[in-house]
Amino acid sequence: MFDFHKEKQRYFDIQKMVTSEEIIPWMQRKIALSSQTRVLEIGCGEAGVLAAFLELNCDCVGIELSDSRVKSAENFLAPFIEKGKAKIINENIYDIVEHNSIGTFDLIILKDVIEHIPDQERFIGVLPSLLKPNGIVFFAYPPWWMPFGGHQQIAKSKFLRMAVWIHLLPKYLYTFILKAFGESNATIKELEDVKSTGITIDKMYQILSKYHYRIIDEIYWFINPIYKYKFGFQKRQVMHWLSSIPYLRNFYTTAHYIMFTRE
Repeated sequence: MFDFHKEKQRYFDIQKMVTSEEIIPWMQRKIALSSQTRVLEIGCGEAGVLAAFLELNCDCVGIELSDSRVKSAENFLAPFIEKGKAKIINENIYDIVEHNSIGTFDLIILKDVIEHIPDQERFIGVLPSLLKPNGIVFFAYPPWWMPFGGHQQIAKSKFLRMAVWIHLLPKYLYTFILKAFGESNATIKELEDVKSTGITIDKMYQILSKYHYRIIDEIYWFINPIYKYKFGFQKRQVMHWLSSIPYLRNFYTTAHYIMFTRE
């Protein structure tokens, strides 16, 4: 069920399909995408998301810290890179912002990335330096309190992979359980890192309000569209009245799509 994490081609294809089928059509209700659109993806991984935008002839830049994933992205996007339509950068976003080497963008994307970034308040605060006037930011992320918000599906143990809300245990107890089930030090470190950086919907709103962002549109997913390819489940949005309940919505929203811009 979880082998796609180890299959780079499959993961690339899944990201591209979800972006083409769900994210781009939703975005196009609010914004125009064309050959004049500059797109930046932060934490692009294998660049499946960018591939969907490249098919619309957008100019795309991806930023990725993992050397191996940069190489994969460059392989997958080789035809576009050769044409000058795509570029993958192996560098820290803060360093890029400091020397402003890539210009500004119409659209900045983080898909399943913001929940891994330490000090999200600082990070979201620097994004305007990479945005064109009226530029838009898109986040897709799993709220921390949702059943698998701790990314425990990467665990080796079948029990841990299926243990809902286990990541909400106190850290010392969570770590003890991970060790007891024989998880590797690398996996434990990754899961502990996610525990320290996971973000809730309400925290997201607080940060956006602090930096005077305006929400353009958003979707609360009860069944994340990507689950179609991971588990064979059909997408489903959270019912409107349930999505309006602060705090509780974090527990049954498996993915939050949100587009926003500076006021």
